[in-house]
Amino acid sequence: MTGEREPNIADTLAVAKAIRLVLLDVDGVLTDGRLFLSDSGEEFKAFHSRDGHGIKMLLATGVGVGLVTGRRSPVVERRADDLGITIVVQGCHDKRAAVHQLLAEQGVAACAAAFMGDDVIDLPAMEAVGLAVAVADAHPLVRARAQWVTQRNGGEGAVRELCELVMRAQGTLDAQIGCAYQGECSWAGG
Repeated sequence: MTGEREPNIADTLAVAKAIRLVLLDVDGVLTDGRLFLSDSGEEFKAFHSRDGHGIKMLLATGVGVGLVTGRRSPVVERRADDLGITIVVQGCHDKRAAVHQLLAEQGVAACAAAFMGDDVIDLPAMEAVGLAVAVADAHPLVRARAQWVTQRNGGEGAVRELCELVMRAQGTLDAQIGCAYQGECSWAGG
């Protein structure tokens, strides 16, 4: 990881404590970046259930979650619906502008938002928020500019890491995990 900064976890947790909105790229973040296309043009994507549980737990704490992706796919709408994500921007080629618009619509300051990406198209969006996050297998330029890099690759639980980081910083993680033991989770089924 030559040229990449080693983040100070205390600084990262301090920033994460203020997060009110987490925005995610899809391909390469919620998925491993591979696209499966049938002969008829149907698109298939694989999502990790632990990422889904993390998103549902984070939503249950009152932190918003949104998707900002350059591609258009009915699969993304379906996954967003399954997880209770209502903020979805597809076919987006100017992610910085999309992030600014979403922040204004949601009434969230840039310093209270996070963006997780994997490729250079995500850099402008990452620069527009308070917490810029890259998945472990992101392009080297993206990892170098991120304030925090996950240990897991995109589509393999990286989003769950971010969700847990925010909840840990905000003191809500233990309660979300505790409800699983009591069978009282509104978020069961990721």
